[in-house]
Amino acid sequence: MISPKTETDVAVLGGGILGVSTAVHLLRGGASVVLITESTLASGATGRSLSWLNSAGKRSDAYHSLRVAGIDRYRTLFAADPTREWLQFDGGLFWAPAGEARKAEARHEYEQSHGYDSMLVKPEQIAALTPGIDATAVADVAVFNPGEGWVSLPHLVEHLMEEFRALGGTLITDAGKSRVLAQDGKAWGIGTEDGTVHAAGQVVVACGAATPAVVAEHGVYIADGSPVSALVITEPADHKLKAVLNTPRAAARPNPGGTLALDHGWYEEQIVEEANGSFSLPEDVVQELTEEASRLLDGNPQLTPASWKVGRKPIPGDGEPVFGELEKLTGCYVAFSHSGATVGLIAGELLSFEILSGQKHPMLATFRPERFSRS
Repeated sequence: MISPKTETDVAVLGGGILGVSTAVHLLRGGASVVLITESTLASGATGRSLSWLNSAGKRSDAYHSLRVAGIDRYRTLFAADPTREWLQFDGGLFWAPAGEARKAEARHEYEQSHGYDSMLVKPEQIAALTPGIDATAVADVAVFNPGEGWVSLPHLVEHLMEEFRALGGTLITDAGKSRVLAQDGKAWGIGTEDGTVHAAGQVVVACGAATPAVVAEHGVYIADGSPVSALVITEPADHKLKAVLNTPRAAARPNPGGTLALDHGWYEEQIVEEANGSFSLPEDVVQELTEEASRLLDGNPQLTPASWKVGRKPIPGDGEPVFGELEKLTGCYVAFSHSGATVGLIAGELLSFEILSGQKHPMLATFRPERFSRS
């Protein structure tokens, strides 16, 4: 049975940072918005992201510019209240495996070449720049990026949703698998698993790694390179870590409540896909990751894993973000990106500009979905 239609200006599918940010920016622009999510808010990749705010390393000039603009928006939010425990700017530190110092040196040289704040440091120099790190874990040299930071995305989503509700947005949670509704090449709403139809003038698809499958129903191809990954949150620990660490065997950052957030890529092949399509990570792998993280910290405090989440990390097939309206399905916009944390605020801002104005923003020119079908 089809439930009665609800009508709104824009229907947003996806309760992660990209969907929530876009919804809030649309509301700020005067649109009426319904936000629909399969489960609860931040239950997907947003809830298991290391959420390191950076543009370190190599990428296209356009992507670098977008990420730098994304960091700028976070700095504005940070300046409004620097005491927020869930958003901090204390730098990032990278180092390569022992004997591969040239990797760090090349990274630093590239970053310097386009004005990204980058310092090449020896182990004994680290303590003067950022606290809480065991310098003996760094075999050769490290790259310190003072302007980087981190955000706890679930906390950010909660913060944005306060404004969402104050501006009159409608939230639909636990909607199950939803689909874009279209006729004659024009999107006109979203249908949820229970048969409810949410009619809308425009639709935004921002449901992480599921985004390519959602639009594929309408003949749109977006290459998907999303791997399976995990995020481990520790119990509160006695540490002084401020920076985000990107090291050969563990990535780590502070997290609200004195906890730490940990991830890496070395254990991806040990993640198990269950019969129901969910994923699990063996406990001994989780323990090994926490032990690796402990070796990075001054005093090597014992870290205890409190929880971990596993799922697909949204990454388009060519590694670049996918933003904008579909040519094959007008009125339907997509937001699909690996760097959902760094670009979360700016992406919502630019997408809402396109939806509300009908104009294409030049910063999104190279990130259009059609680049895959044309290639």
